[in-house]
Amino acid sequence: MEFPIARAIRRPAHAVAARRLSWLSAWLLLAAWLLAMGIARAAAPDPMAPPNELIQQAANNVLEAIRKDQELKSGSLDRVNQAVDELILPYVDFETTTRLAAGRAWRSATPEQRQRLVQEFRNMLVRTYGGAVSNITPQARVDMKPFRAEPGATDVVVRTMVSDGQREPVQVDYRLEKTPNGWKIYDLNVLGVWFIQNYRNQFSSIVARDGVEGLIRALSDRNQQMKMNR
Repeated sequence: MEFPIARAIRRPAHAVAARRLSWLSAWLLLAAWLLAMGIARAAAPDPMAPPNELIQQAANNVLEAIRKDQELKSGSLDRVNQAVDELILPYVDFETTTRLAAGRAWRSATPEQRQRLVQEFRNMLVRTYGGAVSNITPQARVDMKPFRAEPGATDVVVRTMVSDGQREPVQVDYRLEKTPNGWKIYDLNVLGVWFIQNYRNQFSSIVARDGVEGLIRALSDRNQQMKMNR
Protein backbone atom coordinates (compact mmCIF):
# COMPACT_ATOMS: atom_id res chain seq x y z
CA MET A 1 0.00 0.00 0.00
CA GLU A 2 1.22 3.48 -0.83
CA PHE A 3 1.22 5.92 2.07
CA PRO A 4 -0.27 9.39 1.49
CA ILE A 5 3.11 11.04 2.07
CA ALA A 6 4.44 9.45 -1.13
CA ARG A 7 1.62 10.90 -3.21
CA ALA A 8 1.86 14.26 -1.47
CA ILE A 9 5.55 14.59 -2.15
CA ARG A 10 5.17 13.77 -5.82
CA ARG A 11 2.12 16.04 -6.22
CA PRO A 12 2.40 18.92 -3.69
CA ALA A 13 -0.48 21.27 -3.00
CA HIS A 14 1.29 24.17 -4.67
CA ALA A 15 2.90 22.58 -7.74
CA VAL A 16 4.68 25.66 -9.09
CA ALA A 17 6.18 26.55 -5.73
CA ALA A 18 7.21 22.97 -5.15
CA ARG A 19 9.08 22.75 -8.45
CA ARG A 20 10.99 25.92 -7.68
CA LEU A 21 11.51 24.83 -4.10
CA SER A 22 13.27 21.72 -5.38
CA TRP A 23 16.17 23.69 -6.83
CA LEU A 24 16.20 26.48 -4.29
CA SER A 25 16.32 24.14 -1.29
CA ALA A 26 19.72 22.94 -2.39
CA TRP A 27 21.19 26.25 -1.16
CA LEU A 28 20.73 25.09 2.41
CA LEU A 29 22.67 21.88 1.91
CA LEU A 30 25.44 23.38 -0.19
CA ALA A 31 26.26 26.15 2.25
CA ALA A 32 27.15 23.64 4.95
CA TRP A 33 29.16 21.47 2.56
CA LEU A 34 31.51 24.33 1.72
CA LEU A 35 32.91 24.38 5.23
CA ALA A 36 33.38 20.63 5.35
CA MET A 37 35.35 20.59 2.08
CA GLY A 38 37.31 23.77 2.79
CA ILE A 39 36.40 25.43 -0.53
CA ALA A 40 35.40 28.67 1.15
CA ARG A 41 36.95 28.29 4.56
CA ALA A 42 38.57 31.74 4.43
CA ALA A 43 35.16 33.35 4.12
CA ALA A 44 33.14 30.87 6.16
CA PRO A 45 29.74 32.21 7.25
CA ASP A 46 29.74 33.14 10.92
CA PRO A 47 26.64 31.86 12.80
CA MET A 48 27.15 34.66 15.33
CA ALA A 49 26.95 37.35 12.63
CA PRO A 50 23.67 39.11 11.84
CA PRO A 51 21.32 36.62 10.13
CA ASN A 52 21.14 38.53 6.85
CA GLU A 53 24.94 38.51 6.61
CA LEU A 54 24.98 34.78 7.31
CA ILE A 55 22.56 34.08 4.46
CA GLN A 56 24.38 36.37 2.03
CA GLN A 57 27.81 34.86 2.72
CA ALA A 58 26.50 31.31 2.50
CA ALA A 59 24.85 32.08 -0.86
CA ASN A 60 28.02 33.63 -2.25
CA ASN A 61 30.01 30.58 -1.20
CA VAL A 62 27.52 28.29 -2.91
CA LEU A 63 28.03 30.07 -6.22
CA GLU A 64 31.79 29.74 -5.93
CA ALA A 65 31.52 26.02 -5.17
CA ILE A 66 29.29 25.37 -8.17
CA ARG A 67 31.81 27.04 -10.46
CA LYS A 68 34.63 24.85 -9.16
CA ASP A 69 33.17 21.42 -8.45
CA GLN A 70 31.56 19.39 -11.24
CA GLU A 71 30.69 16.46 -8.99
CA LEU A 72 28.77 18.79 -6.74
CA LYS A 73 26.98 20.33 -9.70
CA SER A 74 26.02 16.85 -10.90
CA GLY A 75 23.78 16.52 -7.84
CA SER A 76 25.56 13.47 -6.45
CA LEU A 77 23.37 12.19 -3.62
CA ASP A 78 26.40 10.74 -1.87
CA ARG A 79 28.06 14.14 -1.86
CA VAL A 80 24.92 15.86 -0.61
CA ASN A 81 24.58 13.24 2.12
CA GLN A 82 28.18 13.92 3.08
CA ALA A 83 27.35 17.60 3.40
CA VAL A 84 24.44 17.00 5.75
CA ASP A 85 26.30 14.40 7.82
CA GLU A 86 29.32 16.59 8.38
CA LEU A 87 28.23 20.19 8.87
CA ILE A 88 24.55 20.85 8.32
CA LEU A 89 23.85 21.45 12.01
CA PRO A 90 25.74 24.76 12.27
CA TYR A 91 23.29 26.26 9.76
CA VAL A 92 20.04 24.29 9.79
CA ASP A 93 18.25 22.91 12.84
CA PHE A 94 16.68 19.70 11.57
CA GLU A 95 15.22 18.86 14.97
CA THR A 96 13.31 22.14 15.17
CA THR A 97 12.11 21.71 11.57
CA THR A 98 10.91 18.17 12.30
CA ARG A 99 9.30 19.13 15.62
CA LEU A 100 7.28 21.91 14.04
CA ALA A 101 6.34 19.85 10.97
CA ALA A 102 5.23 16.91 13.13
CA GLY A 103 3.09 19.15 15.37
CA ARG A 104 1.10 17.22 17.98
CA ALA A 105 2.79 13.99 16.98
CA TRP A 106 6.08 15.32 18.32
CA ARG A 107 4.63 15.99 21.76
CA SER A 108 3.28 12.46 22.06
CA ALA A 109 6.36 10.75 20.60
CA THR A 110 8.93 9.01 22.77
CA PRO A 111 12.57 10.18 22.66
CA GLU A 112 13.38 7.17 20.47
CA GLN A 113 10.52 7.97 18.09
CA ARG A 114 11.61 11.59 17.87
CA GLN A 115 15.10 10.51 16.92
CA ARG A 116 13.74 8.26 14.18
CA LEU A 117 11.42 10.99 12.93
CA VAL A 118 14.31 13.43 12.57
CA GLN A 119 16.45 10.87 10.79
CA GLU A 120 13.77 9.70 8.35
CA PHE A 121 12.60 13.25 7.60
CA ARG A 122 16.18 14.37 7.04
CA ASN A 123 16.83 11.44 4.70
CA MET A 124 13.66 12.20 2.75
CA LEU A 125 14.57 15.86 2.33
CA VAL A 126 18.05 15.01 1.09
CA ARG A 127 16.71 12.45 -1.39
CA THR A 128 13.90 14.72 -2.54
CA TYR A 129 15.96 17.85 -3.05
CA GLY A 130 19.53 16.60 -3.43
CA GLY A 131 19.29 16.13 -7.17
CA ALA A 132 18.22 19.75 -7.57
CA VAL A 133 21.84 20.86 -7.22
CA SER A 134 22.39 20.16 -10.92
CA ASN A 135 19.70 22.75 -11.77
CA ILE A 136 21.55 25.62 -10.09
CA THR A 137 23.51 27.46 -12.76
CA PRO A 138 26.78 29.40 -12.33
CA GLN A 139 24.79 32.52 -13.27
CA ALA A 140 22.58 32.18 -10.19
CA ARG A 141 22.58 35.05 -7.75
CA VAL A 142 20.94 36.02 -4.49
CA ASP A 143 19.89 39.62 -3.90
CA MET A 144 19.14 40.54 -0.32
CA LYS A 145 15.98 42.50 0.42
CA PRO A 146 15.99 45.08 3.23
CA PHE A 147 16.35 43.31 6.56
CA ARG A 148 14.19 44.45 9.45
CA ALA A 149 14.14 43.03 12.96
CA GLU A 150 13.43 44.38 16.41
CA PRO A 151 16.49 44.90 18.61
CA GLY A 152 17.13 41.73 20.55
CA ALA A 153 14.88 39.62 18.32
CA THR A 154 15.57 35.89 18.52
CA ASP A 155 13.33 34.76 15.65
CA VAL A 156 13.64 36.58 12.34
CA VAL A 157 12.92 36.29 8.63
CA VAL A 158 15.58 37.11 6.03
CA ARG A 159 14.07 37.88 2.64
CA THR A 160 15.90 37.38 -0.64
CA MET A 161 15.31 37.28 -4.38
CA VAL A 162 16.96 34.38 -6.20
CA SER A 163 17.59 34.30 -9.94
CA ASP A 164 19.55 31.86 -12.08
CA GLY A 165 19.64 33.55 -15.48
CA GLN A 166 17.03 31.17 -16.91
CA ARG A 167 13.90 31.53 -14.82
CA GLU A 168 12.04 34.47 -13.35
CA PRO A 169 13.45 35.67 -10.01
CA VAL A 170 11.83 33.95 -7.05
CA GLN A 171 11.38 35.37 -3.57
CA VAL A 172 12.83 33.08 -0.94
CA ASP A 173 12.46 33.81 2.78
CA TYR A 174 14.52 32.12 5.46
CA ARG A 175 13.28 31.89 9.02
CA LEU A 176 16.06 31.73 11.58
CA GLU A 177 16.19 31.27 15.33
CA LYS A 178 18.97 32.58 17.55
CA THR A 179 20.49 29.83 19.67
CA PRO A 180 23.47 29.76 22.06
CA ASN A 181 25.51 28.61 19.06
CA GLY A 182 24.34 31.41 16.78
CA TRP A 183 21.63 31.72 14.15
CA LYS A 184 20.10 28.59 12.64
CA ILE A 185 17.73 28.22 9.70
CA TYR A 186 14.66 26.14 10.43
CA ASP A 187 12.10 27.12 7.80
CA LEU A 188 11.97 28.27 4.18
CA ASN A 189 9.30 30.14 2.26
CA VAL A 190 9.07 30.01 -1.54
CA LEU A 191 6.27 31.89 -3.31
CA GLY A 192 4.27 32.13 -0.10
CA VAL A 193 4.57 28.44 0.79
CA TRP A 194 6.30 27.81 4.10
CA PHE A 195 8.20 24.53 4.10
CA ILE A 196 7.10 23.46 7.60
CA GLN A 197 3.42 24.26 7.07
CA ASN A 198 3.39 22.35 3.79
CA TYR A 199 4.70 19.19 5.44
CA ARG A 200 2.64 19.66 8.61
CA ASN A 201 -0.51 19.50 6.50
CA GLN A 202 0.69 16.29 4.91
CA PHE A 203 1.81 14.69 8.16
CA SER A 204 -1.34 15.47 10.16
CA SER A 205 -3.61 13.14 8.18
CA ILE A 206 -1.14 10.28 8.50
CA VAL A 207 -0.77 10.77 12.26
CA ALA A 208 -4.55 11.03 12.75
CA ARG A 209 -5.00 7.65 11.11
CA ASP A 210 -1.83 5.71 11.93
CA GLY A 211 -0.18 7.55 14.82
CA VAL A 212 3.47 8.47 15.22
CA GLU A 213 4.67 5.03 14.14
CA GLY A 214 2.59 5.35 11.00
CA LEU A 215 4.31 8.62 10.11
CA ILE A 216 7.75 7.14 10.70
CA ARG A 217 6.81 4.12 8.61
CA ALA A 218 5.49 6.32 5.78
CA LEU A 219 8.71 8.33 5.70
CA SER A 220 10.82 5.18 5.84
CA ASP A 221 8.85 3.56 3.02
CA ARG A 222 9.20 6.67 0.88
CA ASN A 223 12.95 6.72 1.50
CA GLN A 224 13.22 3.09 0.44
CA GLN A 225 11.25 3.78 -2.74
CA MET A 226 13.48 6.72 -3.65
CA LYS A 227 16.59 4.68 -2.88
CA MET A 228 15.51 1.92 -5.24
CA ASN A 229 14.67 4.46 -7.96
CA ARG A 230 18.10 6.08 -7.90
